[in-house]
Formats: sequence, structure tokens, C-alpha cells
Amino acid sequence: MKKGSLALAVAVITLLFTSSAAKSEININIGIKVPPAVVVKTPPPAVVVIPGTYIYFAPDVDDDAFFYRGYWWRPHKGRWYRAPEFGDPWVAIEIGKVPRVLLRLPPDYRKVPPGHEKIPYGQLKKNWRKWEKERRWERGKGKGRHD
Repeated sequence: MKKGSLALAVAVITLLFTSSAAKSEININIGIKVPPAVVVKTPPPAVVVIPGTYIYFAPDVDDDAFFYRGYWWRPHKGRWYRAPEFGDPWVAIEIGKVPRVLLRLPPDYRKVPPGHEKIPYGQLKKNWRKWEKERRWERGKGKGRHD
């Protein structure tokens, strides 16, 4: 009988220990909601340089889409998103990491002055660094032409 009582006591202690260990487990869940990446399934659009800047916008895209220093940028529902290529997923960017020049665009930036031409994306991707280094748009050379 002693063996049975001892086995019962060990079983009860084991059950209590296991039960109290399970109750002392701590779970921490921080509910930070990250918006889903925005994916645009389309070929890269032609762009136009915004006068006085090195920001290019896509006039044939209904939503605002800008190319600036190697990335595509777009505001959407109060947030900013960025993608390395137009067809890549757009990832949410903290407002403090959005280049100020994008936040200060003139409200009439979509008005393309006469003489400005659409620049094919391939030309932009290949030349944007060179154009910025040469200060191409400040010298009046090209007026948005990609010659």
C-alpha cells in the first residue's frame, strides 16, 4: 500500500508542478500593424522630370509615382512607400526617412512645361546618376529631352 500511496503522491506532485509551470508561462504580443506591401504589376512607365528638381514623375500613372535617386516612391492613404523597381513590392517607409524634396513637391508638378518630353524608363535607369552629376536639368540642357 505504501508503494501505491507513494506513486499516487508522486503523480499528484508531478501534476501540480506541471500545472503550475504551465500557468507561469508569460506571453507578450505587441500589436504593431505593418501595412501590406503594395505590388504594381505593370512595366515601368515613361517619366518626366519635375522642373527645378531631379525628381521624375510618371504622368501616365493615375496615382502619384516618383523616381528619385534610384528608387520609386509613392504616397498612398497617408503613408509613403518605396520600391527599387516599379514592379517590385512597395514597402512602407517611415515619414522621417522620406526625402524632404519629395514631401515639398509643388502642387502643380503635373503641369509639364512645353518642350519637356517623356523619358523612357530604360534611359532614366541608365542615366539618372550622370544627369544629376552633370546638373543637366539646371543648365537648361535638354528640357527633359533624353538626347
